Amino acid sequence: MELIADARASWRDYLELCKPKVVLLMILTAVVGMFLATPGLVPWDVLLFGNLGIALCAGSAAAINHVVDQRIDAVMARTRNRPIAQGRVGTGQAVVFAAVIGLLGMVILILLVNALTAWLTFASLIGYAFIYTYFLKRATPQNIVIGGLAGAAPPLLGWTAVTNDIHGYGLLLVLIIFAWTPPHFWALAIHRREEYAKVDIPMLPVTHGNEYTALHILLYTLLMFASTILPFATGMSGPLYLLGALALGGGFIYWAILLMIGKDRRAPMETFRYSIVYLMALFVIMLVDHWIFPNPLSIAYPF
Repeated sequence: MELIADARASWRDYLELCKPKVVLLMILTAVVGMFLATPGLVPWDVLLFGNLGIALCAGSAAAINHVVDQRIDAVMARTRNRPIAQGRVGTGQAVVFAAVIGLLGMVILILLVNALTAWLTFASLIGYAFIYTYFLKRATPQNIVIGGLAGAAPPLLGWTAVTNDIHGYGLLLVLIIFAWTPPHFWALAIHRREEYAKVDIPMLPVTHGNEYTALHILLYTLLMFASTILPFATGMSGPLYLLGALALGGGFIYWAILLMIGKDRRAPMETFRYSIVYLMALFVIMLVDHWIFPNPLSIAYPF
């Protein structure tokens, strides 16, 4: 079976194993973390090798996720065309691929960036690929809340790649993505509720219903909104960022309220789509604000 899978596999299948769209969003936040960590330009080698190492490790974690979830991927409409679920890539080949790119990413980070970033990245890989995918996803409806910490790490990884130090501002960036993750993913889970129920994954809409989930999406959105004000309140970011955070956060709250009202059947997927645009725009505005209103004291005086 795996010999057949080998013959049918293409480089696009292996790229799909890495979840490139997700990794690109993670790298965007890592790049912003790098630039926020310094009042000047990020050294080219840190920018190149730091993001390459982080991306390879993130792709490795994603490939392991494909391996572990192949049974449920084959059932769910959203994932049934994935390479392993369709048999285009064999399980053994996917495991070897994940191990090779993960090891390569770690070597790049240790030798060409710094050990702190390497081990934090490794901890994120373990958190997503094993703790979340193997255990939390199937154990508790709070899976995405607890497991979301691993996916929130990239801006901190970008920060430590530049400074070789865990800084309060870097942790604040983690907090923003950590609070963003539940409303982002639960909106999709409401839309795919029946599919998650079919494969016995205890997502919150399956265990507690759509209304309960929609309420918690709104509550987490408000928590996220408050956390996005902290960069301005602590002096990390300036007025342009504040305006952007208020406008983007207001849009997210609008969709969360519309979702909770429950009269628009498009609301779950529209909320999910908006959440992706929201995070990208928020971090881009944060970066632009940093260039217009630089804060050279941010590293010397953490909050």
